[in-house]
Amino acid sequence: MEIRFERLTPTATLPAYAHPGDAGLDLCADAALTLAPGQRAAVPTGLRLRLPPGTEGQVRPRSGLALRHGLTVANAPGTVDAGYRGELKVLLVNLGDEPFRVEPGMRVAQLVVAPILRPEIREAPVDDPTDRGAGGFGSTGL
Repeated sequence: MEIRFERLTPTATLPAYAHPGDAGLDLCADAALTLAPGQRAAVPTGLRLRLPPGTEGQVRPRSGLALRHGLTVANAPGTVDAGYRGELKVLLVNLGDEPFRVEPGMRVAQLVVAPILRPEIREAPVDDPTDRGAGGFGSTGL
């Protein structure tokens, strides 16, 4: 399987796996900006990509940034469809108490490539009972 990345700027950093066996490719910012507490921004990566057919890219937060600074991906996981050809951007939000400075080359998110299923959609009664039934939103525990 191959993912093609095209640099849109000479400063764009190609994604890479930090360690053997990692699930996510690190995505780096290609611009400097400061996120105030509560602020959101579409952080450019300076990259376009071509995902294999039948896959999606899932843009996910980096756990260290989330723990130490409250920085996360606003729509986690953000979906990149295989047919998308625009610039890959990361929708960051600062949930922390202090402003956060994003610098070019900083690892701000990760990209996990996953297979997708495209089931046939059919309108029909959903009449097969289960033990769970309609219970949800914390109904199975305290």
